[in-house]
Amino acid sequence: MSIEKCIGRIVDIIYQDSKGIITKRQINVYRIADGKVRAFDTAKQSFRSLSISGILAIQPVGRYVG
Repeated sequence: MSIEKCIGRIVDIIYQDSKGIITKRQINVYRIADGKVRAFDTAKQSFRSLSISGILAIQPVGRYVG
């Protein structure tokens, strides 16, 4: 599944940051623009801007956010 199809959904991702650190995150995808994903990180309870190229895997968790 591509990240573009995940707008409005909560998904689990495997993400590699610019320092090479790999983490698992659960995010609510709000917007995609200029190679970045604007999302709400459910664990950190804050918005994040993530590089699309850093997203290694995506798994929808089945909940839509209206």
